[in-house]
Amino acid sequence: MHELKMTLDEIETFLCIAQLGSFTEASRRLGRSQPAISRRIHQLEESLGAPLFERLGRRVSLTEAGETLLPHAEMALAAARDGERAIRDLIDVGGSQVLKLAIVATLADSHLVDALRAFEAQFSEASVELTTATSREVSALVRNGEASLGLRYFEECDPALESKPLGAEKLYLVVSARHPVRSQRLRGLRKLEGERWLGFPPERGQSDSLGHLLERTLMKAGISEARITRVDSLTAQKRLVEAGLGVAFMPRSSVEEELQIGSLRAIEIQGMRLEQPVVGVCRRGGHESPLAADFLKLLMEFKPVLLPAPERSDRARVGP
Repeated sequence: MHELKMTLDEIETFLCIAQLGSFTEASRRLGRSQPAISRRIHQLEESLGAPLFERLGRRVSLTEAGETLLPHAEMALAAARDGERAIRDLIDVGGSQVLKLAIVATLADSHLVDALRAFEAQFSEASVELTTATSREVSALVRNGEASLGLRYFEECDPALESKPLGAEKLYLVVSARHPVRSQRLRGLRKLEGERWLGFPPERGQSDSLGHLLERTLMKAGISEARITRVDSLTAQKRLVEAGLGVAFMPRSSVEEELQIGSLRAIEIQGMRLEQPVVGVCRRGGHESPLAADFLKLLMEFKPVLLPAPERSDRARVGP
């Protein structure tokens, strides 16, 4: 019988490449040479007897075998990291501990910063390791145990993760400074019927995201044949809007600098509450980090200040 041997280094390398879609990017993230990264994957593929990645130029995608291995590799690495954290929490009681937190980058510009300051003041012996990523990447970091707690937009549908609502960010219609519509408020979206809309691609495995809800919001507004361009980068969306190549829904916190210098304008739509919910995500059945629990409790206390409380009314909900 063939003896299967998978090391944690091989699993970590596999997951990093799967997340980033590149051997080169994975070598940078892991701090190892690209030949070393390739060697690990070759050894893993030899051990499993199946190719895990399909090479497409400089990018790679998972093969059917890779897709099959992915959830098991995530659980294995997360379990190993859980065990390490559990031991550290056991022996470091009262000592210096680390909270590994993954958040969507735009949330770093919100009142979450105040919550972080309060946390560090309350737990002076603790330190925070902060990673910024997209919502999808935040979930992946929590799923594989690289982060104890994640903060992302929209509830995570993966049953391996638990979502805890924290509030919502209001969204505005964002246009270029030179856009012909000069009003700060509009009664609806019909004046923008011929516009090109910039939106995120639908997030795979999620039922609620900007990619899924933008069309519903436009249809509800009576715009049934909207031109939508998918752009998987908030920065790229902002630059395109600044250039007059489209309009988009964005949280004010993500365009505050552009609004201040006057390269973008935010328009509020009367009668529509456009918002994206913010949730905390953690692993179901994983090690419960005391620091993560304390930080999440503090966030819940900050909830009325952290994000605008949703009103009880009919509203369209949009978010990346």
